[in-house]
Amino acid sequence: MDGRRSRLTQVDLNLLVALDALLTERSVTRAAERLSLSQPAVSGTLARLRVLFEDELLVRNGRAMRPTPFAETLEAPLREALAHVEETVFARPDFVPAESERTFTVLATDYMALVLLRPLLVALAIETPNLRVQVESAGLSTLTTRLLRGEVDLVLLPDNLTEVTGLPSARLFEDRFVGAVWREHPDVGDRVEADELAALPYLNYVKDEIRSNADAHLHALGIAPRPDATIESFILGAFMLRGTRMVTFLQERLVRELGDAAAIRAVEPPVELPRLVEAMCWHPRASGDPGHVWLRERIARLAVEL
Repeated sequence: MDGRRSRLTQVDLNLLVALDALLTERSVTRAAERLSLSQPAVSGTLARLRVLFEDELLVRNGRAMRPTPFAETLEAPLREALAHVEETVFARPDFVPAESERTFTVLATDYMALVLLRPLLVALAIETPNLRVQVESAGLSTLTTRLLRGEVDLVLLPDNLTEVTGLPSARLFEDRFVGAVWREHPDVGDRVEADELAALPYLNYVKDEIRSNADAHLHALGIAPRPDATIESFILGAFMLRGTRMVTFLQERLVRELGDAAAIRAVEPPVELPRLVEAMCWHPRASGDPGHVWLRERIARLAVEL
């Protein structure tokens, strides 16, 4: 047995599970809660890990703890290694969609829920009558933590939000933001100019302190108007325009979907806005899960149909 393999005999798998929890939570107390252990037990585990890796791993920074540079290099490989172990030890039988009673929790904006998850649920009602999909919109700013904690199975959001997680992801489809106004808006034609945008009431979107891609781009250019109202729902925003002089920016697919019901119309923005690329991401441990693979493939097929 070589030296490196011999050192593995010193490693208890529970140590690595605890390290993953510590690096995710950045807190001994929260890691202990996640592991259902006492705080002194996790503190003792951290001490053993420091000896094993010959590194402090987590250091105090005010009231919080931050990982050392070495610990940061461990996060992704450790997460993937534990996922592989989990898949090997707890390999599931083949997934039979029509017989499954599984519940998947999906984090998505209301826009993605309407344009992609609604047709998915329609299809699943026929294909998999006992399978359930729970859709949540809260917690966009903590989506990485929620995925790592196992609180959600899949995240459907713009790729600028999914890519920063460092977790497995796949692109789904593209859309673009357009101006949106009441269908009978008296002051706006087919295009809203920058001076009109500055003069008209503006409806702003912010969810969990995250702006829409359109609002973020306008802010970056320094031409974002002062919001007169702020909403957390794209769909609600569409219905708030009726009978007002407000302008907002919505996804083109959403405007088409709700145009008649909300009495709104699309107008060209004052500047070219970046394309909106919607994507999905998930925890590495779900990469080989037959049920999870099936759900991702089913969503991907629907996205192609869009």
